[in-house]
Amino acid sequence: MFFRTNEEPPICGKEAFTGKYFGTDGFRGEAGVTITAEQAFKVGKILGWYFGVRLGRKCRAVIGKDTRLSSYMLEYSLASGLTSVGADAYILHVTTTPSVSYVTRCDGFDCGIMVSASHNPYCDNGIKLLNDRGEKMDDGVIAVIESYLDGDFTALGGRDVPFASGREIGRTVDYIAARNRYVGHLISLATCSYKGFKIGLDGANGSAFQIARSVFETLGAKTYMIGDTPNGTNVNDGVGSTHIGALCDLVKKNALDVGFAFDGDADRCIAVDGEGNVITGDEEMYILANYLISRGELAHSKVVCTVLSNGGFIDSLAARGITCEVCDVGDKTVCDTMAKTGAVLGGERSGHIVFSKYETTGDGLVTAVMLMEAIVENGGLRGLLKGYKNLPQTSLNIPVSDKERAMAGVDFLADKLKKELKVRLIVRPSGTERLIRVTAEGESEELCALACKIIESKIRENG
Repeated sequence: MFFRTNEEPPICGKEAFTGKYFGTDGFRGEAGVTITAEQAFKVGKILGWYFGVRLGRKCRAVIGKDTRLSSYMLEYSLASGLTSVGADAYILHVTTTPSVSYVTRCDGFDCGIMVSASHNPYCDNGIKLLNDRGEKMDDGVIAVIESYLDGDFTALGGRDVPFASGREIGRTVDYIAARNRYVGHLISLATCSYKGFKIGLDGANGSAFQIARSVFETLGAKTYMIGDTPNGTNVNDGVGSTHIGALCDLVKKNALDVGFAFDGDADRCIAVDGEGNVITGDEEMYILANYLISRGELAHSKVVCTVLSNGGFIDSLAARGITCEVCDVGDKTVCDTMAKTGAVLGGERSGHIVFSKYETTGDGLVTAVMLMEAIVENGGLRGLLKGYKNLPQTSLNIPVSDKERAMAGVDFLADKLKKELKVRLIVRPSGTERLIRVTAEGESEELCALACKIIESKIRENG
């Protein structure tokens, strides 16, 4: 059994770079307050310098955005910053983060930019940066951007990069055709027809609101859609992978075979079975690991998961002869650990799943297609979770105004509770929201709930 009273699981990899602006998943905050058009302009400008002017050539960057009201503001600001120093900006318009990764990698761009705050509410927004391989941007580049945002021109030789003029000014290019090629890529991954299956889809009123239906209807499924009427202010509002109840209701009401919910930028997928039961990222990886190993495609019989995965997931895979490499949270850390260990499948309980054969980042739509492949070959979802068993686990997200102050003395208390209550306890500030995330796993739900309640009390006592 994975659960232990006196030791933590071995951790591979390291946490993603976190700085003043960029956290575990890009530069994120309240649009117009924490993240502004001026800052986006500067990010575009320094990227144009780093991948272009610095090297004596023209930078080519591709930009996508989700459906938030503020995404247009940040998209145009980024494009202005890029073109002002001579770079060319290729615009994908409303699309998913994984599609930006795919286009960046396949079409030879210097970098990719996604404007999205993922699963956060509409008032937040963010800038996700990708390198030329479609992976999360290298930490060294992020450090240069951080310094530049603070007015430090050291990396630029002590002075700001000059604006381009005349023929040297960059241009913007409508690149929606590349987004359509990404849709074709998703369809090409399927080896089976989904005819006869009724599938529920929740687009979270975000990036997947059009793409998801196109993919599954092309593959023959009858689709039932919610979260497909974005208005700029309703992304993730009661729908999507973090509000799974809406999809559960849709599946049960219409007697569907399965449902898939995505988040604002569609790099997550959480599934729902025909009875309305939620299938988390852990259960998804269990299904997918067994599917891949049955096809001889699970290299080294190994998957990568994070410390937040349920211990029962690790035990259940071990019983099937599949080992887990446990790493810190963040899909960048998952990808790095996969590369180091040779694993071809990895992910997080939140539904970030990575298939290194197809993508260099998490892709909710790829996850949904691959789950459907397993379902079709099995004749349905029933039986795919045979042998899977969760350990008792409780999780809390506690809103805070100051994460550093909220964590005062919490680590000491957590270490004490681990010993006294015999629980595995993880307390960590969110890298994307003003939250402290608490997860307890132990011998009973009661002990887990008690540990979380004590930690919550301490955090609230800290103000």
